[in-house]
Amino acid sequence: MNAVIYHNPKCGTSRNTLALIRFAGIEPEVIDYLAHPPSRARLVALITAAGLSVRDAIRQKGTPYDELGLGDAALSDDALLDAMLAHPILINRPFVQTDRGTRLCRPSEVVLDILPPLPGPFRKEDGELVTGHAGSSMP
Repeated sequence: MNAVIYHNPKCGTSRNTLALIRFAGIEPEVIDYLAHPPSRARLVALITAAGLSVRDAIRQKGTPYDELGLGDAALSDDALLDAMLAHPILINRPFVQTDRGTRLCRPSEVVLDILPPLPGPFRKEDGELVTGHAGSSMP
């Protein structure tokens, strides 16, 4: 199975998602989207394939979201995309694309929707146990 992850190595959710992909036996193409942001067309394709609105794909925490006035509901998708491309930290993460679909993997277990079954339980960085089915993590 092919997989691509738009990854931020400083993000725990992104690290856990990458580890889940590898635990499923897949070595994905890892794109550090802060260093190598997607093109506008690619970003739109990811957002659309994940079934999100542009606003749903924007990260607020730890970004210049407020300083840029991006909370203004009157802003167009084009304006939001311009901001995301000018400041890639605004692109929520991690986006993952596999042969089974595209997801914004927040929380990291969302990636299970587009992976083959896990070979067994997986333990996230914080110790949380994840089984092989989406939405079925255990403390």
